[in-house]
This record gives sequence, C-alpha cells and structure tokens, in this order.
Amino acid sequence: MKPAILDDDFFRRGTLRVARDLLGKHLVGRVNGAELALPITEVEAYDGPNDRACHAHRGRTARNAVMFGPPGFWYVYLCYGVHWLLNIVTGPEDFPAAVLIRGAGDVCGPGRVTRRFGITGDQDRKSAGPAAGLWIEDRGLRVRRKEIERTPRIGIGYAGPVWSSKPYRFVWDGVRS
Repeated sequence: MKPAILDDDFFRRGTLRVARDLLGKHLVGRVNGAELALPITEVEAYDGPNDRACHAHRGRTARNAVMFGPPGFWYVYLCYGVHWLLNIVTGPEDFPAAVLIRGAGDVCGPGRVTRRFGITGDQDRKSAGPAAGLWIEDRGLRVRRKEIERTPRIGIGYAGPVWSSKPYRFVWDGVRS
C-alpha cells in the first residue's frame, strides 16, 4: 500500500474513535534532514470541555486555543517545564479535544517521542502535514481490536475518580512482539 497522509476528515471524528484508529498509523517527521517514520503504539484521548483531565476543561486560554479550532492541527505544550508533549486536535471545531501521542515504535513515553522526533513548541498550532515537517500516515498496518489494551490515562489523579478511571488510554503492543 502506498502511504497516505491522514487528512482533516480522519481527525474530525469522535476523539475516542480517532485515538483507537491512530494505533498502527505512522508518525512521520523530518529529523536531521532525514525522514523518520514510526508506528504509533500508545495514545490518550482528551475529550472536550466536560473531561476534567482535558486542558480545555476550564475554558479557552492562550495555551489551549488550538484545541478549539479545526481538527488536524498540532497542540504541543511544555509539561513541567521539561518535556514537550505532542497532541493532535480532533472532533468538530469549537469542541476542544485532542489525542496525546504517548508511544511510537520502540519509543515509550510522550516526552521521549517528542525528543526522538525533535519536536518543540515550534510545531504548536501547525497543520499536521509535510509543510510542518510532522504528519501522520496510513501505511497499511492493521491493528486488530483484540491487540489493543484500554486502560485509564496516566498521571491525571487531579481530574477526580470518575475521569481518572475512564479507559481513554489505548495501547498496542503488536509492533514490539
């Protein structure tokens, strides 16, 4: 199959569906003049203003404004002043939602993913595509539902027991086995 860059229609769907469907797609970027492509293995969904773990839960800010815009844009932010974290905006415009990329190939952890791809705040608010130097492709890798583990998200105890226990984290270990 010829690689196909995912377009806005892919990301315009419900956040949980996009999150699940991102597993096995390839995160692709230009790193030191070469193209790096790794299959996405772990993601977390942040689904709108009612999701107490979502950055948009308390409304629009300068930092999260991109989440309220059209789907298919990168939301990149600095976590704890140390790690850049990469999210792709999903759903319809004005519904703030995004999917955090937590793992790709043999790289585990959202800070490690951004480090491996050289991602910084420079990618924030850019449309996911070759012009931004960072995009997602379908390269024909199929992930079966039985290969996916759904768990609660990591490190969001502040969201309270209801939201911190929702199974919004999707993990696919097939690429490593």
